[in-house]
Amino acid sequence: MGIEYTDLASRVINQTSTEFGITHFFKDIAVIEFNGGTHIDLKAVNPTLKSIKKHYGSSKPFGIIANRVNSYSISLLDLKKARQRLPNLAAYGIVSYTDATRMNAEIESSFCEWKDICFNNLYESLNTIQQRIENNFSDSIA
Repeated sequence: MGIEYTDLASRVINQTSTEFGITHFFKDIAVIEFNGGTHIDLKAVNPTLKSIKKHYGSSKPFGIIANRVNSYSISLLDLKKARQRLPNLAAYGIVSYTDATRMNAEIESSFCEWKDICFNNLYESLNTIQQRIENNFSDSIA
């Protein structure tokens, strides 16, 4: 379900749009909803990465959730390069709504540094990613 159809819409601080989708910014988490039928590679995601970096800066820990409300393809080999552009990314998750998107998310997770990134709904993902950000932050100052 897209954020605009949930009670979370009122908690969005800011949002940016590109030709490939929309990014909803919460305090510590960016939720990306890419458009259906698009192919997401490093070139396509670059404007999204720039808006995320502008919003969170280069030191504040934050998380990203890919809310897969639409079907799109992603260049798995570009994931590591995209990750390198966001050094303070502390947690990542994918919300999948169908068996096909869950399978794609599990394949994507094998290219990520994080484990257990697949979620069944937006609320579960937000709660878990927020906890991971907080744990990552407390580990870094301990």
